[in-house]
Amino acid sequence: MQLKDSRFILLCCIVFFATSCATSKHSTQTTASISAVHFLGEYDIPYNFEYNNTTVGGLSGIDYDAKNNQYYMISDDRSDHNPARFYIADISFTQKGIDSVQFTGVKSMLQSNGNVYPNNKQDPRHTPDPEAIRYNAASKWLVWSSEGERIVKAKDTVLEDPSIILVSTNGNFIDSFPLPDNLVMHVTEKGPRQNGVLEGMSFADNYKTLFVNVEEPLYEDGPRADVTDNHTFIRILKFDVNSKKNTAQYAYPLSPVAYPPVPANAFKINGVPDILSIGNNKLLVIERSFSTGRLACTIKVFITDLNGASDIRERSLKDSNNFTPANKKLLLNMDDLGIYIDNIEGVTFGPLLPNGHKTLLFVADNNFSNVEKAQLLLFEVIE
Repeated sequence: MQLKDSRFILLCCIVFFATSCATSKHSTQTTASISAVHFLGEYDIPYNFEYNNTTVGGLSGIDYDAKNNQYYMISDDRSDHNPARFYIADISFTQKGIDSVQFTGVKSMLQSNGNVYPNNKQDPRHTPDPEAIRYNAASKWLVWSSEGERIVKAKDTVLEDPSIILVSTNGNFIDSFPLPDNLVMHVTEKGPRQNGVLEGMSFADNYKTLFVNVEEPLYEDGPRADVTDNHTFIRILKFDVNSKKNTAQYAYPLSPVAYPPVPANAFKINGVPDILSIGNNKLLVIERSFSTGRLACTIKVFITDLNGASDIRERSLKDSNNFTPANKKLLLNMDDLGIYIDNIEGVTFGPLLPNGHKTLLFVADNNFSNVEKAQLLLFEVIE
C-alpha cells in the first residue's frame, strides 16, 4: 500500500468518525431522572392568530429539534379551517419564563398521492384527525398520528382506521406503520372508540423505538374512566422503528375523572393525550380530565415504568388478574399551580436553561374556541 493511499484512507476515517460523532451528538435522545418539575411561566397564543394564511389553533402535539433549535407543532384541524398541517416555531425563554413565540413555517401533511387531505364534507372516509407529532433527529423525518373516524349510523356509517404516518419536514408522504388488528375500526363495539385512539407518541432508545398510546380503553378492554375508580386501562404500544412492527403492548391504569360533571349525566372524560420517553423504558404520561360544568381541565403528569409490565398483545384487559400493568407515580398535578389550565395535549423536552437544567414544554389545544386558550407552559426539570 502506497503512503498517499494510507493517508487518504486515514483522512476518510477521520472524516467519517467526525461526521458520525456530529450526527450522534444530535440524534441522541434526551433522558432524565426526574424528581420534580418547577413551573417557570405561561405563554398564550392569541385566539384566531393568523400565520401565512392559516388559522393557528388546535395545537395537539409538540416536539423539539435540538440541532436547529426549532419546534414542530401539529394542529388537529380536520382540514376544516385549512388543510391538515403542522407549524414550525422558535420559542425563546429563560428561567424567568417564555419571552416570545415566533412562527417560522407551516406545512400541509400530504397524502401518498401528493394531495392535501380533504375535510369531512369533501370525503369523510379520508379525513384525518391529527393528534401527535414527533421529529426523528436520526433520520430527519417526522411521524404523526391520526385518530381516524368511527361514526355508526343506520344511513351513514363511516369507518376510517387510525394511522401512524411518516412525512418529510416539508410534509411529503414517506410511509406508514402497519397497525395491529386491535386498532381496526368496527361497526360493532370492538376495537377503538371514536376520538379515543392514537393521541400520544414518543421515540425512545435513540429513535429505535416508537411508543404510541390510545387515549381511552378499547371496547374489549373495559369501560371508560368514571368519577370512581372502575379499573380502567389503556394500551401503550411499542413499535420497532426500523421494521415498523408492533413488538409489544402494555396496560396503563387510568385514574378516575377528577370532578363529577354538572349535570351528573353530562359528558366527562379522563384519558392520555401524550407521552414522552425519559429513558430506560420509562415515560412521562399526561392524564387529562374534563367534566362538563368546568371550563378548566385537570392535568396530571405521571412517571410510568414499563419494566416488568406484561405484554398484552393477545390479552383483554377486563380481567386485571390476567396481567401486570405498568407502574405509575404522580409527578405533577397542575391544579396545584393555582392558574387556569386548558386542554393540554402535548409535551416535549426543550433546550437547557442557563443553569444547565433540562426543560419541559407543554402545549394546549384551544379547539379553535374563543373561550379556550392555546397555552404553552414551561417547566424546569429537577433531577
